[in-house]
Amino acid sequence: MLQDLITSKTRIKLLLKFFINSQTTAYLRNLESEFGESTNAIRQELNRFEKAGLITSSISGNKKVFQANINYPFFSDIHNILMKYVGIDQIIEEVILHIGNLDKAFVTVTGDFAKGKTGEIIDIILIGYEFNLSYLANLIQKAENSTSLKIRYKTITPEEEANYIHSGNNALLIWSAYK
Repeated sequence: MLQDLITSKTRIKLLLKFFINSQTTAYLRNLESEFGESTNAIRQELNRFEKAGLITSSISGNKKVFQANINYPFFSDIHNILMKYVGIDQIIEEVILHIGNLDKAFVTVTGDFAKGKTGEIIDIILIGYEFNLSYLANLIQKAENSTSLKIRYKTITPEEEANYIHSGNNALLIWSAYK
């Protein structure tokens, strides 16, 4: 689907890398080993992205470090498109409507997902009360079938949030009742 609009595989990988989780940073050699592509192809795309304002860079030691430009006018739009591409939006929309008393939903950014790649597993933490667990299991099964991903989830109360969600564990807030 996304490959039909954007023909460069390197460009898609970079979009996923930087726009799924805006806190992600990377440098050229790191991206070369992660993507298994030449530095020249990656450098060209990074230069295009930086020139267009999609990403920013800074120097750290002897490395040029890149990160998504969250002030880019279409940052939210690109982020939302990529969330749809990896299937997270389908899960959240259905869950919010019927799950129970949901306060927040997080995706834990680990494995391939943390590297900006579409992986095989998505980990979700749902925070709230009185969850309809049979309905949730049914939704997860449907989402797994439609996205070809394995979805692991954990339900916790707001009082337990600090035990699971903290700055060091790469949890990405994807929905909150307290916008």
